[in-house]
Amino acid sequence: MIPVRQLAAACGAALALSGCSIAAVDYGKVRHAAYIADPRCTAQPGAAVDGEALPYFFATSRLPDCRGDPIELLHHRGDRVRFGRFDAPRDIVVGRKKRFLPPLAFQAAPDWWRALQAETDRRQGRVLLYVHGYRENFSTTSKDAAQIARMTGFDGPIIEYSWPSQGRLLSYVVDETNMYHDVRNFRDFLKSLAEQDWVKEIVIVSHSLGARLVIPAVAYVDRASSSADSSNISNIILASPDIDRETFERDIEAEVLSARRVANDRRITIYASRADKALAASRAIHGYPRLGSPYCFDPFEAADLKAKGLPERCYPAALAGLTVIDTTDVSRGSTGHSNFLLSAPACRDFIDVVAGKRTRPERVATPWAHVFRLEPDPALTKERHEAICHRTAEVGDER
Repeated sequence: MIPVRQLAAACGAALALSGCSIAAVDYGKVRHAAYIADPRCTAQPGAAVDGEALPYFFATSRLPDCRGDPIELLHHRGDRVRFGRFDAPRDIVVGRKKRFLPPLAFQAAPDWWRALQAETDRRQGRVLLYVHGYRENFSTTSKDAAQIARMTGFDGPIIEYSWPSQGRLLSYVVDETNMYHDVRNFRDFLKSLAEQDWVKEIVIVSHSLGARLVIPAVAYVDRASSSADSSNISNIILASPDIDRETFERDIEAEVLSARRVANDRRITIYASRADKALAASRAIHGYPRLGSPYCFDPFEAADLKAKGLPERCYPAALAGLTVIDTTDVSRGSTGHSNFLLSAPACRDFIDVVAGKRTRPERVATPWAHVFRLEPDPALTKERHEAICHRTAEVGDER
């Protein structure tokens, strides 16, 4: 057995960006039942929710804390999936401390679905579902969901699915565990969403570890749905996906990108970067390359590329319905793990993909027909990156 001290040193030296969990996550000092004892944690049917003040929708398996004001969503697993509305987080004073929290309110499930239908019917029948990744809390995921809404100008409701990520650097393995624990919750929710006849198109955006919830859930819905044939799940975007590349290649054609699904207009867009340090750390943990990083696992393949004068970057095999956008050369932030939210060229591309566009003149062709590069624009300042990506002044993290 490796001593904890040595394991901690190994994590700190080799995996500091994505981390490994070296400390047990305990139950905490408060009974979980006490967190949800207040009636505000149990939404009453018909209770009014101000949709103007809380424009976005959420579904979450996080445990809420309703003991004080405001209500918060914790890193613990909840006893069930809850539904509600929220707005972008903001600075508020809680006690004597300033906190960055999103305003939120729970809704009874039937009321939530009716509100979602009303909002969908007013638009184009499209919904956007955002599934976050590792090291997130509800404030950071809500911030990102609100940014996606501003940036894309999406003409339909925005739904955030928030699972109990710990929001801590050295809790990667805990996050992985909670993500797998939440597979059933998420796939059941996605199935319910896909089976609504008023939902004409679902755009799914997943980041990082969220891809490991999304891909098997879509496959499950494909198998389980009958009447709608899940054809409304058409536009799947995987940003920096932390999923085994070889597993993805092996399995994706059987169901999610089968000929029948692609004929029904399903497609997957992957944003990948060789400069993604978080995925490099994940590769070190798992031993195999991640889908969101074009790392060449096969050294002979890398050598062949080098001999041809090409960058040593390896991608998933070509498949109908699959597009890879390489953001290596436009990577921003300390880890390069969130280019679709930080880098103007990536943000512009992402905006068009969400809108359903298949091509962009800014994409640079590569020797692989399904892979495109994005090139840096020397004229872009930090302020222009933030303006194009619609980042607000108070959001300064460079993940």
